[in-house]
Amino acid sequence: MRIVIALGGNALLRRGEPMTAAAQRGNVRTAAEAIAPVASGHEVLLSHGNGPQVGLLALQAAAAGSGDNAVFPLDVLGAETEGMIGYLIEQELGNLLPEDQPLATLLTMVEVAADDPAFTHPTKFVGPLYTHQEADALAAAHGWSFRQDGEAWRRVVPSPEPLRIFEIRPVRWLLEHGTVVICTGGGGIPTMFAPDGRRVLTGVEAVIDKDLASALLARETEADLLIMATDVNGVYEDWDTPAARRIVSAPPEALGAGTFPAGSMGPKVEAACRFARTPGKRAAIGALADIPALVAGTGGTQVFTGAPYRTTAGDRNEEAGEEHA
Repeated sequence: MRIVIALGGNALLRRGEPMTAAAQRGNVRTAAEAIAPVASGHEVLLSHGNGPQVGLLALQAAAAGSGDNAVFPLDVLGAETEGMIGYLIEQELGNLLPEDQPLATLLTMVEVAADDPAFTHPTKFVGPLYTHQEADALAAAHGWSFRQDGEAWRRVVPSPEPLRIFEIRPVRWLLEHGTVVICTGGGGIPTMFAPDGRRVLTGVEAVIDKDLASALLARETEADLLIMATDVNGVYEDWDTPAARRIVSAPPEALGAGTFPAGSMGPKVEAACRFARTPGKRAAIGALADIPALVAGTGGTQVFTGAPYRTTAGDRNEEAGEEHA
C-alpha cells in the first residue's frame, strides 16, 4: 500500500518545549519509532510541519539584520527547514530501518496563485508563543501580524492554496525504486510564476498548509491512504466540552459538514475529505503513537466513501492541546 504520512508540528516540537535541536531530535525519534513498523511493509511518503521552525528563523534573521525580514523571506526559510527537518527524519528513521533501505529528502516547490485571497487575510500560525505585550512589540518592530492562540499569541502569515508540486516526477521515480521519500515539508516552498505571464518562478512570502499540500501529494502520487498524525487521538464533535465524542469513522461529505477550528483541526478535516472523496481512497486522523492502528483502520478517525458515521466517548486524550502548524 502507498501511504502519505503528514507529521504534525508536535512530531518536532511540543507546545511549551524549548526550540532547541535536542528537543526536536528527541521528538523526531519518537515519530520514527511509530513510522518504522509501517515503512517496513509499505511504500511511504512523509511530510511534516515547520511553523515553529520558520517563525524562529524569521525572528533570528530579523534580529541579526536591519530589523526587517526581507533578507530571509519565508520561502527561503521554508527551504532551510525542509533540509533541516528532513535530515533529522532521515537519520532517526534510518537508524530503525534495515541498512539497505534508501531514504531521501527533496526540497519541494509548490505553486500558488498570485491572486489567492489568503494574501489579504493571514491565518497560518508560525513561530513561538508570546504574551500580548511581546506580540505588540514585535508587530510594531517588524510589521508582522499576530493572532491569539489559546492563552498566548503567535505570528500569522498568508496560507495560499497549493496548486501543483513541481518535483512530483522525481518523487514518483524515488517511490518506484523503494525509497522512503520526505517531501512537501511545511506544505512545500511557496512559489509562483511572474505576474506578467513569463515562465519565471519566484518565491512567495507565505506558508502553505501542510495538510492540504499532503492531500495534493497523495493525489498526485496515487496513494491509497493519507494519514495526518497529530497530538490528539482523532477528530471530536464538541471538542473541549463535557459532551465531546471522538468520530470513529465518517464519509467525507458528513465530516466536511462539521465545524472545526481553522488553526488546528480544520485543515486536517478538509484535507482528509478532499482525498477520501475518491472511491477506494482512505484518510485517517489520529495520534502519532497510533500510526500502525491508523494504517490498519482501527484507530483515530477513519474517512472514506461509504463509511458509517460512528462516534465514541470516553477515550479523549486530556493531555492534548492544539498542535503547532
